Amino acid sequence: MPLVAELEGTPSDAAPEVLATGRSDITCMFVSMSARHPEGRDAEYLRWHCFDHRPEQYRLASMRSSIRLVSTPACRAARAVSVHPFDDVDHVMTYFFADTAGLREFGELSAALRGAGRTPYVLPAVQRGVYGVDGVAAAPRAKVGADVLPWWPAEGAYVLVERGEAGGADLLGVDGIAGAWWGSTVAVDERYSTAEPGTHITLCFLDDEPAAVAARLRPVLDRRWAEGVEPVLAAPFHTVLAADVTRSLP
Repeated sequence: MPLVAELEGTPSDAAPEVLATGRSDITCMFVSMSARHPEGRDAEYLRWHCFDHRPEQYRLASMRSSIRLVSTPACRAARAVSVHPFDDVDHVMTYFFADTAGLREFGELSAALRGAGRTPYVLPAVQRGVYGVDGVAAAPRAKVGADVLPWWPAEGAYVLVERGEAGGADLLGVDGIAGAWWGSTVAVDERYSTAEPGTHITLCFLDDEPAAVAARLRPVLDRRWAEGVEPVLAAPFHTVLAADVTRSLP
C-alpha cells in the first residue's frame, strides 16, 4: 500500500496561499547512469558517496537537491525496456541545479576533491545527461506540491528515458506514483552530457515497492509507446539509504 494514502488536508498545488510562500527555482537536472562496480565494491562505493562525496556538493551555490537510486534483482526483473547500453545501468544519480551555469562549479569541485584524494571509487559510466525541467506534477494524495518532490522521502523512482515528446502527468493515476518531474536534453559541454539531443527523461517519485509499481505502470506505458514515444529505458529503482546502503545492492 502506498505510504502516503492517509495524509490529510488540501494538497499544496491546490492551495494558492501555500504556493505564494515560495516556488522551486530548479531549472535543470544532471543525471548520471552507471554500471555495477567492476570488483563488486558497490556497498563501499555507496557508503563513500553518501557520507563524503554527495554532501560536499551542497557547498555549490546552484545545487538544490539530489537523489541516488540503485537497482536490485527484483527491479531488474520488472524493467519494461532496457535497450543497449542501458542494460548495464544499476546506479542512477541525479543532481538538481538552479541553472546550467552551476555545472562549471560542479566540475571544479569534482577536480578539487580528486586532488585532495577524496575520490577513491569510480563506477563504469553508461550515460551522463543534462535535462531542462519541462514539467512537474504531484498526485493530490501526496499532499506536498510538485515543487518539493526532490526533497520528498521517496521509496524509489521509476526512470523513463525516451525519444519523442512525453510528459509525466499522465502517470500519476498509478498507485505508488506520488509525483513526477520530466525534461529534455539541453546543449552543454560534452563533459557533462553524452545523451543524444532530443532525449527525454521522466523521474517518477514512488511511495510503494518499486517493482510492484512497475507492474501497475506497464499498461499505461504500453499505451504511451503505442502513440509514438520510443523508450530506451523504463525501469524501477530503490533510493539508497545512508543507514543501510546494502539493502538494495544490484
